[in-house]
Amino acid sequence: MKFTEKPMERIAAEAEGMMKEIETLEPMSLSAVDSGRTMAVFVDIINGFINEGAMASERVGDIISPNAKLLKMCNDKGILTAAFADCHEEDAAEFASFPPHCVKDTRESEIVDELKEMGGYILIPKNSTNGFNEQKFRDLIECRSEIDTFIVTGDCTDICVLQFCLALKTYFTAQDKLVKIIVPISCVETYDAPFHSSDFANLAAYKLLKDSGITFVSGIME
Repeated sequence: MKFTEKPMERIAAEAEGMMKEIETLEPMSLSAVDSGRTMAVFVDIINGFINEGAMASERVGDIISPNAKLLKMCNDKGILTAAFADCHEEDAAEFASFPPHCVKDTRESEIVDELKEMGGYILIPKNSTNGFNEQKFRDLIECRSEIDTFIVTGDCTDICVLQFCLALKTYFTAQDKLVKIIVPISCVETYDAPFHSSDFANLAAYKLLKDSGITFVSGIME
C-alpha cells in the first residue's frame, strides 16, 4: 500500500464530493418494488448497540424511528422481513476483537422495544459481524428464490451492514443472478468513538458499497 503526493487533499476532495452526493439522494417509495419479490433486512437494531452495554451508542438510536416506520410499511404491504440480532456465548471468539456484548439470553441481545412490539419479522440471532454467515438466513433466501430485491437497514454501517451487503451481493453474483440491494441513508448509522469517527466510517462504507453496486436512497416512504 502506498499513498500519492498530498493524499489528504485528495481524500478531503473526494469526501466532500460524496457528502454532496448523499445530500442529493431522493427517497424511494415502497410501492416502487414488487412486494412479493422483496425482502427487508433489519441488522442489529438491538438494545446492546443502542440502549445499554459496552457497545451501545446514542447516535445509533436515531435510526429507531425511521426503521420502525419502515417495518410497519413492510408489514402492511406483506413484504418478507428478517431481523438480525447479535447474540453470543460468554466466551465468544468475537470478544477478542470487541468488548463483551449482546450475550445470549440478556436484554442486550434483544431487538429494541419499538420494533419488537410491532413484530412481523423473522428473528435471526447471529454470532459474528456478518449475518450472512448464519444458516437460518441462507436457508431463508434459498427457499425464497423469487426474491430479487433487498432493503437493508441497521447498524453499524461500516461493519455489520457493510459485510452483510457485500456478502449478499457476491453470493448472487457468483450465481449470475441480478439482485438489487437498497440501503436507505436515514435507516443506517454507526457509532462515534476515539479513533472511530462516525462521519469517516459512514463515508467509507458508502464508497465501498456504492462501488460494489449497492443502491442508496435517502429514505423509504409509502
